[in-house]
Amino acid sequence: MRTILVAGGGTGGHVFPGLAVAQQLRELADVDIVFAGSPRGLESRIVPKHGYDLELLDVEPMKGGGPARAIRGALVAAKAMRHATGIVGRLRPSAVLSVGGYAAGPAALACVRARVPLAVLEPNSTLGLANRLLAPFAKRAYVAWPETTRHFKSDKARVYGVPLRSGFAPRAYNPQADVRRVLVLGGSQGATALNERMAAAIARAMASVGDVTVVHQTGEGREEKVKAAYAQAGVASVTVVSFLDDVAEQMARADVIVARAGANTVAEIAAIGRASILVPFPHAADDHQAKNALALAELGGAVCVRQEAADEMRLGTELALLLGERERCAKMAAVAREHGRPDAARDIAKDLLSLAGAPLRKKPDPGPSKANGSANGASSRMTASKEVS
Repeated sequence: MRTILVAGGGTGGHVFPGLAVAQQLRELADVDIVFAGSPRGLESRIVPKHGYDLELLDVEPMKGGGPARAIRGALVAAKAMRHATGIVGRLRPSAVLSVGGYAAGPAALACVRARVPLAVLEPNSTLGLANRLLAPFAKRAYVAWPETTRHFKSDKARVYGVPLRSGFAPRAYNPQADVRRVLVLGGSQGATALNERMAAAIARAMASVGDVTVVHQTGEGREEKVKAAYAQAGVASVTVVSFLDDVAEQMARADVIVARAGANTVAEIAAIGRASILVPFPHAADDHQAKNALALAELGGAVCVRQEAADEMRLGTELALLLGERERCAKMAAVAREHGRPDAARDIAKDLLSLAGAPLRKKPDPGPSKANGSANGASSRMTASKEVS
C-alpha cells in the first residue's frame, strides 16, 4: 500500500485543508496517510483525533521576531531536517503534500532529497514562506487564486480552490421570523479585536432589531472574559466556546457571520452561502486577508470592515442593517454560494493520487437497475472563484 505524507501545520488555516484532502484520499484509494507537523501547532491536538498518525518535528517560526528569531529558526530547522530524513526513509512515501506553515519545510525538503514527488497547497493569494521556498521543487501546486499560479510553471499549477472538510456544502438560507442568529469566528486561535468588541456591537444591534442569538468562538483560554463582556452588555442568548467542532452546522444556522478573512473561513462561508461581515487580520502576510475579504465584498457576498474601523459602533451598525433586512442577507448568501468551491478537496485528492501513482479504488458494480436496467448517477460542481486563519 502506498503512503502519502501531509507536511505542515500550525494554525487551522494549514491543518484543516490538509485534513480535508486526507479524508478524500481515504475515500478514493487504498493509501496510508501520515502527517508531519510540530508539537506546538494545532495539528498535535487535531490530527490524532481524526485517526491519522502524526510524526512530530521540533521546528520553530522564522518570521515575526527579527534576525534573532530567523537565525534560531534556521538552526532548529536544520536539526529537524535530519529527523525528517529518517522519517522519510522509514515511511518511503509515494508523494508529499505541503500544506504550509513552518513545520512543512523540513519534511517536504527531505522528500525532495529522496526524489519523492512534492505538491504544495496554497489557499491564500500570497505564498507563505514555506511554500515560497518549496515552489521551485514542486511537481504540483494546488491554489485558490488564479494570480498565485505565476509562482509556478504553467503545467504545475491547478486552480482548484480551498479544500474543505465534509459538511461544507451549499445550504439554503431559510431565516426564522422570530430569531436572529449571529456567529462570531476569529479563526482557530481566536481574534482579540472581535473578542473585545462584539459584545457591545451585538448590544447596539439589539437596540434596533430586538433579541439576537449569538454563538462566539473565542480561541483557547479566552472564554471567561468574553462571557463576562456579554453579561455586562446585557446579551443573554449567547453561547461562548473556545473552539467549535461543528462549524459547518453553526454557519448554516446563522443569519450573519462575523469573522476574520483567512482562506479557510472565506471558502467555508462561500461553500455554504451566508452573509458575512469580514474583519481581516491587519498583520497577515502581504495583507492577504484583506484581499480575500475584498474579493468577496466586491462581488456583493460580504461586507469588509478594516480592523481599525471595526469599533463597536461600526460593527453594531453593520449588524443592525443586515439583521433588519433579511432580503439583503438572502442576496448576499446567494452571491457567496455562487462563488463557493465545495469540491476542491476531492479534485486535489484525485490529482495527488495520480502524482503518487496510486490507483483509484474500483467502485463495486451496483448491478442492473430495477427501473430501467442501468445505473444512473448525478454530479454537481460549483464554479471556481478567488477566495480565503
